[in-house]
Amino acid sequence: MKAKTIDTLFKKLSSKISKAETELLYRNPFELLIAVILSAQATDVSVNKVTPSLFAEYPTPEEIFKAGENKVLSHIKSIGLAPTKSKNVVATCYKLIKYHNSKVPRKREELEDLPGVGRKTANVILNTAFGEPVIAVDTHIFRISNRIGLARGETVFKVEQNLMKVVPTKWLRDAHHLLILHGRYICKSRKPDCGRCIIVSECEYSDKLFL
Repeated sequence: MKAKTIDTLFKKLSSKISKAETELLYRNPFELLIAVILSAQATDVSVNKVTPSLFAEYPTPEEIFKAGENKVLSHIKSIGLAPTKSKNVVATCYKLIKYHNSKVPRKREELEDLPGVGRKTANVILNTAFGEPVIAVDTHIFRISNRIGLARGETVFKVEQNLMKVVPTKWLRDAHHLLILHGRYICKSRKPDCGRCIIVSECEYSDKLFL
């Protein structure tokens, strides 16, 4: 995909998606970190159903760590992999307290050292909480990048590398949310809604459909 086409693609997405931001509910970087850990293999909707009560009762790393795994689990049991996630949340809070003065670190290496935090989660925190120009590649972005010809790759990491090469600098901060929201509501996995797609003229997938 040509550089001019990519710039046009993001201009169109930005005009259509007025709020290029996460749909997870959070009030600070700590709440975002916990919400993103919980969102692994779960929908934002399901996470948003459990985090308000969790954060209302345990709003800090100290309080979650003191509460322990069982009490955290009682709040998040409706989402997937809840037992493992409760362990990771409590263990993450312990590390935040012990090594980071109860603050969410701003370095990738320190984020990825936290239980339940991989590269994608670290990228989400860096981008959403701290405004870093990085792209977290989830299933939606991996699918879209390959489908439309934006940045193809066989692995999530390769797609991320290719996106960082081709996405214009001015769009890097918002690219993650623009792509994920487009994938969530328009360029869906099984039935992409090409009839409602604002970037259909730039999409290589749509070219094949209408040949």
